[in-house]
Amino acid sequence: MFKKLDTLILRAFVGPFVATFLISLFVLVMQFFWLYIDDLVGKGLDLGTIFKLIGFVAATCIPLALPLALLLSSIMTFGNLGESFELVAIKSAGIPLTRFMRPLLVVTIILSGVAFIFSNNIIPVVNLKMSKLKYDIITAKPAFDIKEGTFYNKLEGFVIKIGRKDKDNKTIHDVVIFEKNVGLQDNILIAKSGSMLTTPDKKSLLFVLRNGWRYEESGNPGTLNTQFTRTGFKEYQKVLDLSSLKIGDANEEGFKSDPKMLTLRQLTPAIDSLKKGDTIFYLRSKLELSSYGSLGRYQDSTWAKNNTVVKKGVKSLSDLYSDSLNMENGRRLSNSLKQMKSTADILKNDYNSTNENFRKYKIEWHRKFTLSAACILLFLIGAPLGSIIRKGGLGTPLLFAIIFFVVFYLFNTIGEKIAKQGVTSPLEGMWLSSEVLLPIGIFLLVKAQSDAELFSKENFYRIGKFIRKKFGFGKKAPVDEEQPDMDNERE
Repeated sequence: MFKKLDTLILRAFVGPFVATFLISLFVLVMQFFWLYIDDLVGKGLDLGTIFKLIGFVAATCIPLALPLALLLSSIMTFGNLGESFELVAIKSAGIPLTRFMRPLLVVTIILSGVAFIFSNNIIPVVNLKMSKLKYDIITAKPAFDIKEGTFYNKLEGFVIKIGRKDKDNKTIHDVVIFEKNVGLQDNILIAKSGSMLTTPDKKSLLFVLRNGWRYEESGNPGTLNTQFTRTGFKEYQKVLDLSSLKIGDANEEGFKSDPKMLTLRQLTPAIDSLKKGDTIFYLRSKLELSSYGSLGRYQDSTWAKNNTVVKKGVKSLSDLYSDSLNMENGRRLSNSLKQMKSTADILKNDYNSTNENFRKYKIEWHRKFTLSAACILLFLIGAPLGSIIRKGGLGTPLLFAIIFFVVFYLFNTIGEKIAKQGVTSPLEGMWLSSEVLLPIGIFLLVKAQSDAELFSKENFYRIGKFIRKKFGFGKKAPVDEEQPDMDNERE
């Protein structure tokens, strides 16, 4: 009997799960392309590159599509069983809800394990391939990344504006290049037309500009004695370094510093090394800051008691020095304090940067587990919820699935953000959504076992009646009693 029951539930689950998984994956992929549609349209990408990009995006969305598909398909499965009264027949046979949930729970645990393996072993490789694909696009046709009529500032030290580009994505018109110059005005290059291409070694971007002017200011910073030079040209070549875009790396090693591209086995030693960095940082701070307090070692707290000059009114060592010597000592002390403050600021920035990297690595470490745990958690919400609402199809189950998935995604995003900012620990931030939804899942499971009708019209009517009674909504104003007719009384 139980084998037939398990087979029935599995057959009822497989169809909705496959359909909802494909729909969820499609929606998440489309969300990515909606966000980056401006960066992809009109750039002449071939079909092979487009399909490769779609495959990479779809692979990164699978760990997030699995929880959504399990939530929606479990609501649909148990809703269909409840709507066709099969659920009532099963319960009337004395079989509890947790028993006929067992086969789907086993499938969910297997899928959560698949999600973990996918997140740990495949997603880092896919992220690496996506970064390499972006590198290939920028390297092959760098004009793709520079839009018409907008300022492009991704190249360190330069800001570029192109008025118009031809269809070949190499010929450009109305070019303006600002070359940042520390301490003086930025140098400016203006040209009516030109071409843009990468050098054969793919490490530099070459501009061949025609019919333009170059404006340059030279001289010592901080003075008014500067020289302004304007130079006209018919053809001018400008070479820009692409190292800030990681261009020039022949392999993928240059992209592996991002924790999103590391597996659990690679993240663990990296986190341990960052933990040990606190001890190293303490020793480094002690070594660098102690040099500014070299006079402290000569301090003697008992000099005032043993020194006879104190009896003559001398309260400090500065009273024994001349004014010029005190001024010199004060100047040296001030310079030493400024240098000490500058060193302390550098140490502070290094410490904050190390802590930020530590949080990023811990967030990615926890992410490997949170998405897998979300599969089980959302199934524990969807299965009892479907048996409570007893509605099949896509209407009502889709509504409840969207609500709970939005709650999950919202708290997951908020938790990750506050963990990155250091407001809370990565452990608390990344598991925030699970902490919120787990009590809801337990509550729904208890109510489903007792056949409670949480979403019936009668319950909504009772809740509305309680609210009206509690807050006084809908109460009629008291009617004044009729006054006696004075004329009749007089008569």
